[in-house]
This record gives sequence, C-alpha cells and structure tokens, in this order.
Amino acid sequence: MPSSVMPMPSDGGPRPPAAISAVGLRKSYGDKTVLDGIDLRIPAGSVFALLGPNGAGKTTTVQILSTLITADGGQAQVAGHDIATSPGGVRAAIGVTGQFSAVDGLITGEENMLLMADLHHLSKREGRRTATELLERFDLVEAARKPAQSYSGGMKRRLDIAMTLVGNPRIIFLDEPTTGLDPRSRHNMWRIIRELVSGGVTVFLTTQYLEEADELADRIAVLNNGRIAAEGTADELKRMVPGGFVRLRFSAEPAYRSAASALREATLPHLLGSARTGGAPDDEALALQIPCGGSQRELRAILDWLDSVGVQADEFTVHTPDLDDVFFALTGGATVPNQPKETVR
Repeated sequence: MPSSVMPMPSDGGPRPPAAISAVGLRKSYGDKTVLDGIDLRIPAGSVFALLGPNGAGKTTTVQILSTLITADGGQAQVAGHDIATSPGGVRAAIGVTGQFSAVDGLITGEENMLLMADLHHLSKREGRRTATELLERFDLVEAARKPAQSYSGGMKRRLDIAMTLVGNPRIIFLDEPTTGLDPRSRHNMWRIIRELVSGGVTVFLTTQYLEEADELADRIAVLNNGRIAAEGTADELKRMVPGGFVRLRFSAEPAYRSAASALREATLPHLLGSARTGGAPDDEALALQIPCGGSQRELRAILDWLDSVGVQADEFTVHTPDLDDVFFALTGGATVPNQPKETVR
C-alpha cells in the first residue's frame, strides 16, 4: 500500500486558486504528536473531506486553520490570510460549525440568529433581514419562535449552520456535522452542503461517515498517525486498494462444476492480471470469485471467456473497493467483509 500522498492529477491547465493551503503543519500536546507535518491545498468552491480514526487530529486541524489554536510549526493561509500573522482576516472570512452545537437552547431559533447578527455587528434591520432569509432557507420558519432546546437533532444542526452563514463566509469548516443524525436528516444536510458549494462556498468537512465523503467531497485526505496517508478523489483512492473481483453464481451444481473446472484450466487474457491463473470457488454457494479491477476491458474479457467455454452464470456481481476498504487499509484496521456494489443478472 503506498504511504505517500497521491498527487493531484494535472491536465496541463492552470490550477484553481486555493481557498486553504498549508505546509508542514505540526501540533503536539506534551509528548504526543497530533500533527506531524501535514500539507494541504484546497481549491476555492470545492468540498474537501478529511477522514481519519478517532484521535487522528481532524479536529485539531480545523482548530488550527480556523485560528482557535496555534500550530507548533508550519505555515497556512486561509482565504489569502496567514493564520499566524492575520488571524482577524481569517476569522472574517470563515464560518465554523463544530462537533457540538453552538445553539443556545434556552432562547428561540430566531433569537439565536439575531444574537449571531449582533456579534457580526449587523444593523438591526440588516440582522433581521438576514435571519429571516436564513430561517426560510433552512426550513425553520415554523419553529423560529420556539425554544431551540425543543428542536430535533437535525433542526439544531440546520440552525447551527444557518448561524454560521450570518456573516456570509466564503469558507466553512464543518467538523463532523452529521454525527448522531438519522439518515433523513443526514441527507438533508448533504443537500444543504451541495447548495452552499453551488453558490461558491468552500467546505472543509471532517466526518466519520465514509459514505458522506464519497457523496460530497471533490477531494479526500486520510489522516493517520499525524500524517496525510493519502489524498485524491474518491475514485483515485479506491484504485489504490487491491481486492476487486467478479463473482459468478450458478443455480445448478452441474453448471457450477463445469465452470469451476474450466476456470482451473483457464489462462484468461493478460488484461486480468492476477486473475489469469484462476479464481476462488465457493462450493456451498455454487459461486466462483475472479480477481478483477472492474474496468470495462476486464469485464469484457471475463464475459468473452464465459462464452468461449459455453458457461452461463445465473448471477454476475462486480465488487470494487470502496472508501471503507481504503480507510481500513490506510489506517491499519481490520478489513471489513466485501459487499457487492453492483449486480447484473
């Protein structure tokens, strides 16, 4: 498994401007090194997801970049401002939604919004207009005059992000924004994040939900032992992990035995790499498993081989590594059982 960071592919054109960049960020607490020299470059108007096990340093990274704590070493710029020499400029350009809600449950949603408007030094008229627009945008109008402590988890999260947007930030840090939310609320949050990015906002997302990163992020980095273990698009990261395969299942034992025998004797085309010498049989399930990267050329080679030996499978299932596989491979955890991602019958 490669341990170096995967470089951003280059198409020869100019790179978009960076909303966030960092070189060699370091942070320790006592004798524990949390960040051991991480580099980041996040283009404006994109979603960047930072993954990692608990305690990997995701929240520490957000706190440093948002000027809540100082780094022990390295440099970083956020919205063109140096986090060490111009923290005020950074704070004026960003919004932060932490793991724990900043909502005051003892006052109403509307009062929370107006309080945030006061903190941003908006006039009474401008503050009320902004609060009204954001409450409408986040579907909180009916609950606006109810105490926030009566809100559901998803409503509190929506209010939390609405409060973050009062200052019209162009960069938003979302530190595990959907933790504890039910699936419907999580999908609603994904919709909100997509809408923000479509409006030109840059989102720095930390999450423990790998599906979330896969759904939202333009680029993903995996943080482990204080370092960036790998970075790239979701597809690039998935290609780093071996283990793809095609599973052929048969409803009748004679057909299965015939296919297994043919596979043992087969030399599949060189396109299949390690699959050319055969696959793994599963006698109980009447299934054969052939290593395969999942490319169109490899799948065609398998189908052509099936035709050439006169074998017809009842079920043809393609498995490709997902972000779970990437995460476990890069962070040294136990692998999870392979689950098919697509089935063709």
